[in-house]
Parts: sequence; structure tokens; C-alpha cells
Amino acid sequence: MSRENWYKVDNVAKVFLATAAKRDTRTLRVSCTLWEDIDPELLNEALLSALQERPQFQVRIRRGIFWHYMEDTDLVPVVEEEHGRVCPRLYVPGHMMLHYKVTYHRNRINLDLFHAISDGTGALEFLNILVVDYLKLKYPDKLGDVAVHSGASVDELNQDSYKQFFGNISLKASTLKRAYQPSGLKLPYDQLQFFELQVPTADILPKAKEVGVGLTSYIGARLMMAIKDDMPPRKKKLPINVSMPVNLRNYYPSRTSRNFFNNVNVSHVFTEDISFEDLAKEFDEKLKENLAEENIKKQMDNFETMEYFIPIRAVPLFIKQMVVRYGSKVTDKKVSVVLSNLGVQRPPEELVPMISNYSGFCSSANLFMVMSSYNGVLTLGVTSPYSNTRVIKSFVRGLTEDGMKVRAYATEVIR
Repeated sequence: MSRENWYKVDNVAKVFLATAAKRDTRTLRVSCTLWEDIDPELLNEALLSALQERPQFQVRIRRGIFWHYMEDTDLVPVVEEEHGRVCPRLYVPGHMMLHYKVTYHRNRINLDLFHAISDGTGALEFLNILVVDYLKLKYPDKLGDVAVHSGASVDELNQDSYKQFFGNISLKASTLKRAYQPSGLKLPYDQLQFFELQVPTADILPKAKEVGVGLTSYIGARLMMAIKDDMPPRKKKLPINVSMPVNLRNYYPSRTSRNFFNNVNVSHVFTEDISFEDLAKEFDEKLKENLAEENIKKQMDNFETMEYFIPIRAVPLFIKQMVVRYGSKVTDKKVSVVLSNLGVQRPPEELVPMISNYSGFCSSANLFMVMSSYNGVLTLGVTSPYSNTRVIKSFVRGLTEDGMKVRAYATEVIR
């Protein structure tokens, strides 16, 4: 692929570029597990085919004087058997490299992606194209006509939808206060722990319905309770804040494969005793209020407004990055845990008998949980920088006390 095109990065990507580090690599992972082992040669062929559908991923990030930009690259991806850490470092300033990586382990296909390139929705679309192309190569007689097409043009896939749908200049200070964050030593050598929890939807959905809340609110309230159990008494006055990414494609007519999301927050201060049921209902009410269309659009305009201040636009890149890093650290202190819901996965019907499950992870300097549902199973991918597992154990205990069967997996951590 020749370097005929270049693209200015969006405002969210600028944050990821400024704050990517050895521990929080700003990499997300989405995975698809099949019922049979992967053929690496066919997967490599499928990857080259899938890139014809999503050439937006075949770029490298360069530094300009005032901003970063992306340009097409001739670097050829090679599928590898998985080794090393989940969510590896896929962006190093000044290094010529691809910002995505496809690996496999037995029957699982992994797509690791630097978050400046795309969000969870874009990553899942690319993963599904890859899985379809792989299975079509393996079973051409059964799946010759199966395809995944969004119907979007190249321009629509490349669109910076933040700019496209920016409404009015509006800048308001955040009302969020510093939040409680789980205590304990962090892992050495910038390591992270990754846990995968699987819960039958037949167990958890009726329980959420019994409480009278949605699944996201049920999980969010359970996380709050688990973090509260970790709080020392002297810190009970600090709020526990759950931050949740919101897919803005649900609010604007966008088909972009680039980043297009914002975050909403639900907070609670445990100064008084409260039952889980009451907490879940409160969480659900606050979440619905935050997800109201007018609030989402105001927040989007507020976020994008900074780009339109001339003095900021004229500042050299290295100064901008220092400011963004500082702002990101301040924001991180206002978050206890991030909860990202990728939703119910719906591959083409012909592929359902061949796919066992979907899952996801995201690197983080704090606790991060990714939700996804498929084939009667809710999968929770948990990332933690802490050496202790108190919050995770408390969260699982809360689920089991509600009568759920929880299957747990964990990565090995080098001590």
C-alpha cells in the first residue's frame, strides 16, 4: 500500500498518544474463540483480505509540529502465535511499526489495537471481518457467500465524527470530585493482571430483572459494592465513581471505523448503609439520566470545544502533550473503575455454530472491566495493575451469593 493518504488524528486519539506508557499501553484487545484450533497460514491470508475492507488500520502514526497524523504504510502484518502480555505496546514514538497485532492461541483469535486507531466498536467490526474471511477460506463450500459489510464508503469509515457532528462551542468545568481508588501495591515492572469471568446469562439476567435494573447497572452496582468492601473507614467520604464509555454512533448517524465515543460517570458516596438493591436502582436512574440524548450531545460539544481555541491550536506538540498528560492524570484520580459494555455479539447466522465466544480487555492504570455477551454467556474481561485481588474476589463473591455460577480464568504474573 503506497503512502498516498494521511489523516489528522481525532481529539480522543490525542489523549491516547500523549499518555501511552509501558503499563497502560492504551491498547485494547477483542477476541473470538472458535470450536476448533486455528490454522495460522489461513489466518494470515484472511488478515490480508480483511485489510482490503478496513485499510484504515493499515497506517503508522507520525509526529508533526502541532499535531500527530496517520499515513498509509507498506508494513506487512504477520500473524503470530500468542506470547507475551495481553494488550502489548503497539505505539512507541519514532518507531516504525504497525499499531495493531493479530495473534492466536489454540482456538482463539486475538486482535490487539492501539486505541488511537479505533474504539471497541471499530475493533469488533474488523475482528468479525477477519473471522468471516478466515472461516470462508477454511470452508469455501459452506460459507462462500457470507460477508460482513456495514455499507459504509471509504470516506465514511475514515471520518472524524467528532468534528463532523460538533454542534456548539461550550466549555464547562467537570463537576466530578476525586474518587476512591482501590488500595494496595501495584505490580512490579509495569505489569498488569488479566482475569476473564464467565457467567451464564440465564443466571444473571433474571436477577437484574428481579432488582428492576439493566445488566450494566447490575454489574456497575456490584463493582461499587466490591470496591466499598476494600475501603478503609477513613476514606468512606470519598465517592466511588464508575466511568462508562458510550458509543456515540447510537446518537449520531456515523459509520466511522475510527474513535467515536464519550464517557459517562455514575458516583455514590457510602456515608450511610445502603442495600445492594437500592444501590442498583440508584445507579440505574443516574445512568439513564446521563444517557439522555441532550446530555450526551452537550458532553460531546464540551469535549470538542477545546480544539477550536486558536491559542491552543498554535502551541507546539510537545507542550500540548505535557498539558494533556497532566489533565489525564487529574481525570484518572476521579475514576474508581471503568466499565465498558461491548454489548451482545451477533456474527452472521451461518457462523454461530462455529464460534464459541467473544471477549475483550483494555490496558489501564486502574481497574478496567469489559463486558460482552454471546451464546448465553456474559464474559467479563478485568484488567488490574494491583498485586492483590481483593476487589475481584469480592465482586465474584457478590455474584455467587446471588446464585450465579462463575467460571474464572487468570493470566500468570511474574513475581
